[in-house]
Amino acid sequence: MSALVTGPDGLLRCPWGGGADDYREYHDTEWGRPVHGEDPLFERICLEAFQSGLSWITILRRREGFRAAFAGFRIAEVARFTEQDAARLLADPGIIRNRAKIEASIANARAAEALAGGLDALVWQFAGDPDRPAPRTPAEVPAVTPESTALAKELKRNGFRFVGPTTVYALMQACGLVNDHLAGCHVRQMIG
Repeated sequence: MSALVTGPDGLLRCPWGGGADDYREYHDTEWGRPVHGEDPLFERICLEAFQSGLSWITILRRREGFRAAFAGFRIAEVARFTEQDAARLLADPGIIRNRAKIEASIANARAAEALAGGLDALVWQFAGDPDRPAPRTPAEVPAVTPESTALAKELKRNGFRFVGPTTVYALMQACGLVNDHLAGCHVRQMIG
């Protein structure tokens, strides 16, 4: 019996990508596709941190609010946020109003700005083995890997917060450092 689900369009997807339209769109167009660039990776680090303890659909549905609140996740701008900006963010109903996560996002912008060589180079040096066998069921998808543990340690060493190995592995999945689309998923076949 296949772990895949068939969408309304007849395409096979990972089980989580076959439900709500938001999930299906994210699954089909973003998750697992390589993300490069300082600001795009910073956005993903922030969103993964905000997701911690919540469902991803909550983040997806507030993504535009996050982008507006955090200056489009432009590192140079977020790194200059002040206490007044943090207070503004705590009052913004368009985002998750969690003081620790807001402060971590601002601190992470400052840490990203200070990185020698850049965030993209740091993150992508921990990409997983592209020849790893495709998982056949969700149970075969790990929550943590040696690479996510090593990347989390390196990010923390450079001043990043809310970047534990599980959160970092979710980042690696979302940004295409690993391909955890299940065997037979139509997206896995597209992105290789």
